[in-house]
Amino acid sequence: MDMLTPILETGSGVPLYQQLYAFIKKEILSSRIAPDTKLPSKRKLSAYLEISQNTIQSAYEQLIAEGYVYSLEKKGFYAAKIDHIHQLDVRSIINDRAALDKLDTISYDFSYHGVDIPSFPFTVWRRLAREVINEYDRELLQLGDPQGHIRLRTAIADYLHQSRGVNCSPEQIIISSGTELLMLALIQLLGSDSVYALENPGYEKLSMVFSANKARFTAVNIDESGMIPDEVYDSPVNVLSLTPAHQFPSGGIMPISRRIQLLNWANKATDRYIIEDDYDGEFKYSGRPIPAMQGLDGSGKVIYMGAFSKSLTPALRISYMVLPQPLLHKYLGNLSYFICPVSVIAQKVLSRFIEDGHFERHLNRMRLIYKRKRETLT
Repeated sequence: MDMLTPILETGSGVPLYQQLYAFIKKEILSSRIAPDTKLPSKRKLSAYLEISQNTIQSAYEQLIAEGYVYSLEKKGFYAAKIDHIHQLDVRSIINDRAALDKLDTISYDFSYHGVDIPSFPFTVWRRLAREVINEYDRELLQLGDPQGHIRLRTAIADYLHQSRGVNCSPEQIIISSGTELLMLALIQLLGSDSVYALENPGYEKLSMVFSANKARFTAVNIDESGMIPDEVYDSPVNVLSLTPAHQFPSGGIMPISRRIQLLNWANKATDRYIIEDDYDGEFKYSGRPIPAMQGLDGSGKVIYMGAFSKSLTPALRISYMVLPQPLLHKYLGNLSYFICPVSVIAQKVLSRFIEDGHFERHLNRMRLIYKRKRETLT
């Protein structure tokens, strides 16, 4: 092409090279400058526009960096071929005020994500938070232990041993923010050769987590007792992801015989593990809560996972896992870059909540409330 004729405003506050860059970019995107068209040389364009060659150079370099222009040595600068983005006609309800208002007026929430919000112990939590936030406690402003605050890990270890029959030390506990992040860490820890067995039907987000992280998995059917051992034996899997205390979504409880079968399967190879997701094991409405599968494990094959989303609130975003000793050593050696994402303040408040007995009292109250709601529905 002979020449470019942009209108450059010297007093606009926008540098001249940016104005020139924007003009050429617009011309290329609108196809007014066809692909592979040679652009004016820096010397000619500088003389024509009466601006410095450095300004032309800066504009061309920016266009090259973004892919709108390419250069050929000793030949000059050329317009690149740009594929246009296809726009989809997608209507978002985010901007639909009426839809948002309708969501705010839901009378009965039957989703499995929520908790009984009016029953949250706001008064106690507010008091503990006020006591924890102390200007003399410099620890509140520090990064903290990568595994989570030792006081919270100790409180969780004591609670798990007493209420769920889990045998662990505080050093085996990793605190994180949500089951999804814990699963991400496990995928890294267990390596790319692992193949996971997911319950079918099961928690739908798990398959999304594994797919997003390119982890191999297969769905294994369940019956009234949980994941079917014969299907496990016939699968190329080495890690089982289970919800034995309260299978999601069937609600079934895995009997001791089935638990032992799957533990025996895990004990037959060094690379076999069971992920026990005890997402709401606290809530059993007749008799005592079923002890965790981890308590039966004497060979370090069960990775126990829990959270406070069902027992307190999902907004708290505090979850944890208990690693067997061999995996803990591997975790500390290979994944030391994982930093606990939960604030020290939230961890300290929760540890006080558990230590002072508020958590146990809250669980007892919530069991009664949820039992009444369950009886009303059934």
